[in-house]
Amino acid sequence: MTDGQPKVVVVVTGLSGAGKSTAINALEDLGFFCVDNLPTPVVASTLGACAAGGMQKVGLGIDVRVRSFLDEVVEVLEALPRGDNLDLSVVFLDASDEVLLRRFSSTRRPHPLATPGQGGAPAVLDGIQLERERLAPLRALATQVIDTTALSVHDLRRRIVDVFGSGGRGSPLRVRIASFGFKYGIPVDADVVFDVRFLPNPFFVEALRDLTGQDEAVRDYVLGQADTREFVDRVLQLLAFCLPRYVREGRAYLTVAIGCTGGRHRSVALAETLRDRLQTERFPIDIVHRDVDRLGPLHGLGPESKE
Repeated sequence: MTDGQPKVVVVVTGLSGAGKSTAINALEDLGFFCVDNLPTPVVASTLGACAAGGMQKVGLGIDVRVRSFLDEVVEVLEALPRGDNLDLSVVFLDASDEVLLRRFSSTRRPHPLATPGQGGAPAVLDGIQLERERLAPLRALATQVIDTTALSVHDLRRRIVDVFGSGGRGSPLRVRIASFGFKYGIPVDADVVFDVRFLPNPFFVEALRDLTGQDEAVRDYVLGQADTREFVDRVLQLLAFCLPRYVREGRAYLTVAIGCTGGRHRSVALAETLRDRLQTERFPIDIVHRDVDRLGPLHGLGPESKE
């Protein structure tokens, strides 16, 4: 360790209402000394003071509340020493505009960048859009982006604990495999996206339509295709090449998203298969099926909802 620097530093940033306070609280529970709303010019001196006080794990909260200092944050963070002397992670919390609006409405707190709109009411959406623009350089610097749109505070806390709960990091790299339906949008936090809509769709097999990719019959149908087997082999070869290089880059979390039309059959079966095939690797594997429980057309959504 270089004199004057903690061993592990986690910078938590992102959109207001996306869960930064929850993430910082989780870090504190893991033994991190956390400072929120820290002005950029004092980042280096704060880290030095923490190291002098014996604090080797430090969490810093930085967001638009630092106002004019925000323009300097990327330069300051890039100037910090990396490698064996400092394990630096930048976590960016994001969420959809709709969810952020709903969260501000439920808490009745003003957005830090909202300005009076028509009739004098704060224009929260304008504030969110301006905040996205101002935080874009920090988002580009992030070692991981966490989309909290569909996460509860407990889900987010678990994500933070999984990544930083052991010696500052849960592992060299934690891999998250997510199935999804393109009709519901690509996951915001996806790092790698595979589109499997070219494979035969079990939805059009009457005996399989109401099942999901977690059912053996659907998995047998999907994996029974020669193209599917070749696809799985090629994806595994690609991940075997990429994962060690993501570790070398310093990433702590990687989300591999597998998408089909509705997110119930092909993507689910392939996500399960990739998880099973990767279990023998040295990287911990998590799996989530974002859209597997969404109701299909046979449950009242109408004919336009075909998978």
